[in-house]
Amino acid sequence: MSVTQISVKDGEKIRRPRRGPGGRVAAIVVAIAVAAGVGIVVTDPFDASAKDTSVTGTAPTGLAQVSRGTLSARTLENGKLGYAGDYQVVNKASGTVTKLPATGQVVGQGKVLYRVDGKPVILLSGAVPVYRDLSWGMRGAEVRQLNAALVALRYATKDEIDPASDYFSWQTYYALRKLQDVVGLEETGDLPLGQAVFVPAEQIRVTKVNAVRGALAAAGSVVLHASSTARQVTVALNANQQSDIEVGDKVTISLPTGKTTPGMVSSVGKVATTEEDSTTVEVRIRPSRPRDTGTLDQAPVQVSIVTDTVKDVLSVPVNALLALAGGGYAVEVVEAGGAHRLIPVKTGLFDDSAGMVEVTGDGLAVDQSIVVPAS
Repeated sequence: MSVTQISVKDGEKIRRPRRGPGGRVAAIVVAIAVAAGVGIVVTDPFDASAKDTSVTGTAPTGLAQVSRGTLSARTLENGKLGYAGDYQVVNKASGTVTKLPATGQVVGQGKVLYRVDGKPVILLSGAVPVYRDLSWGMRGAEVRQLNAALVALRYATKDEIDPASDYFSWQTYYALRKLQDVVGLEETGDLPLGQAVFVPAEQIRVTKVNAVRGALAAAGSVVLHASSTARQVTVALNANQQSDIEVGDKVTISLPTGKTTPGMVSSVGKVATTEEDSTTVEVRIRPSRPRDTGTLDQAPVQVSIVTDTVKDVLSVPVNALLALAGGGYAVEVVEAGGAHRLIPVKTGLFDDSAGMVEVTGDGLAVDQSIVVPAS
């Protein structure tokens, strides 16, 4: 059995592995040593003939236990908390702007968004721009979204109007008359160009008003900008990390209030943006409990994104790892009778938030006591 005598100088201590960028252990070779002139006799832990490795020393230490459970790897990023969507409301009506919403005002589908010559311009949900008058007998994508909006607003049932239909039927005509009556328009049953604006959201939050009350409403001009009312966190992620993040990854959002709330990655950008020597892609995160996030807009937050998970594995505190002179790592186990021995281990996934690392090694078992630096 080979034995190596290691002598140390005053003040030297056992060195634990440093962790490099990305939460991984840096690849370094470290000699094991203890304080104040005490030597360590080390049996090569990777020698097949070696059964135990005894360790003695006076460096202050504590004890932890080998655990079994689930670990998650995370990446910590800075983000901005706000509202999803950025919509431009384009005017199609002619006349004078007589009423506008206020910045921050929330307007729902079927409500009056602004007025031209005193007449309401209605907000409806839809992604297709309307470029013509809509009336009985017409077909098209704009008709389909009008039908869907009328059903969503309960001016017709699904039995009366198929929300997926692109045909302007008599049922569409009668449902539209009901809407016009509610908002104070003449009940024509037709939808003239400019009487409604379509935005791909059921509710919008006005973020900027471009038009001026009393000015002419130029056709094709942007009246206002808006977002949806859905809460969202955006992260400018380094483009090199794009492959590490996937839609559906779980997230913990640290709010400006000091509280945390869960979320999930809803989209990962595919187009990189370069700015000030930094190339990033946009990652969007949907909070699981939107009410927890309050109403702040463009508020700085931190997000911890779970990028990998392992279940039912043995783990130890990261600072329990000892980097061996011959390479690799070990943990120092304390037996029931008080004897100490080193067990060589292989590391797996690192859980940064928990300060734990997945380990495997012969002789390693759950609930074993292991040595860690004193806190």
